[in-house]
Amino acid sequence: MPTLLDFRRRIRSVKNTQQITRAMKFVSAARLRRAQEAALAARPYASELARVLRSTMARIETPQNPLLARRPEERILLLVLAGERGLAGAFNTNILREAVKFIKTKQGKKISVIPVGKKSRDALRKTGAHFAGEYVNVLARVDFGVAREIANLISSLYAEEQVDSVYAVFSEFKNVIAPNLITEKLLPIEKIEGDDAPQTDQTDYIYEQPAEQILNSLLPRYVETQVLRALLESSAAEHAARMTAMEAATKNAGDVIEALTLHMNKVRQAAITKEIIEIVSGAASTA
Repeated sequence: MPTLLDFRRRIRSVKNTQQITRAMKFVSAARLRRAQEAALAARPYASELARVLRSTMARIETPQNPLLARRPEERILLLVLAGERGLAGAFNTNILREAVKFIKTKQGKKISVIPVGKKSRDALRKTGAHFAGEYVNVLARVDFGVAREIANLISSLYAEEQVDSVYAVFSEFKNVIAPNLITEKLLPIEKIEGDDAPQTDQTDYIYEQPAEQILNSLLPRYVETQVLRALLESSAAEHAARMTAMEAATKNAGDVIEALTLHMNKVRQAAITKEIIEIVSGAASTA
């Protein structure tokens, strides 16, 4: 039976763990706030870029660009955005499960992957997947240069007809409680974000260059924006998941401490009662 010293050591250990999980929760909350601010700051640029791109494509009768070309889907490139570290609940597991589910639906196709994040790279490497590239240590602080590099890679692979389509699997940040897993088609560009919205803005842009030339410049920028959005969303979702997991761990540690303290008090009370009985019994025997 555990002694009082064993209980005290166990309670001290759980309290130390609780302090660590509480600190990690606060760190994740601070990082989540910065990630949210970055995502919100990028939205006006993405919205205006999509608006100009839609206007440009509307001026061209049959837009021609390698990123718009459609081919039979035989070679697929999958971008999988998971976390850099663990201790984030089921965040990484859910994304990797979604990626595996997507791969199973494309049986018979040649699939290459680009893992983003250490957890994605390590898990997909064990499956023997073919890597077209890999990016780690990029989600802690999302940089536009990394988004541009990824976008240039997938755009060049598509334009050179090495792949027939490009998809991205990531967790979109909606709120702290409920993540939203998304499998999004990046290439070929079939629909500009906001195409289904009513065209209330009738701004007439004046272009100095031919519309075809502007289109060829805007389409790669649009791909960069989509990749950047996925990186920002995934980063924010990871911090939110880790904050939630650490909050739950802190609460569970408190429950364990409470239960251990209750057992320790029972053991101590039993020991005191035993000592009292021994004293009374000794006094009665000498009387």
